[in-house]
This record gives sequence, structure tokens and C-alpha cells, in this order.
Amino acid sequence: MSDENFTQRFMRATGKFRVVFGPANRSSLDHEMTEENKVLLAQRQAETLQWETMTRPDGSTYVVSRNPDDHSLR
Repeated sequence: MSDENFTQRFMRATGKFRVVFGPANRSSLDHEMTEENKVLLAQRQAETLQWETMTRPDGSTYVVSRNPDDHSLR
């Protein structure tokens, strides 16, 4: 067991957690975004502009449409 590196020991120690929460993402974070992902990100960012987060006096939050004529979530 002493020939295991830190990652292998960590993965063995957290095995039961991974059964419940699923495996960790092992991809690199420093790669370039694909064109498809860039388009998807721009689309998601545009979609978020239509919503506004409101905060109640008790500190809880909810979202409403920025369009005052849209009462679908109110």
C-alpha cells in the first residue's frame, strides 16, 4: 500500500462517497473550449439575462422574469 500515490489513496478512501455521489471529473481544466461549448455558453448566458433574482425579507431568494408583462412565475 505504501507504493500508492496520494490520488490513489484518496480515491480508495472516498470510494463509498463516490458510490453515492458519482465519480469525479478527471478532465483537465486548462484546455481550450470547443466551438460548440462556446456557442452553448453564450446561449446560456443570454438565457440568464431574462431573469432577476429577488430576495425576501427572510433572506430566501426566488427568480422572476425581467419582463413585467410576463407573470408566468409570479
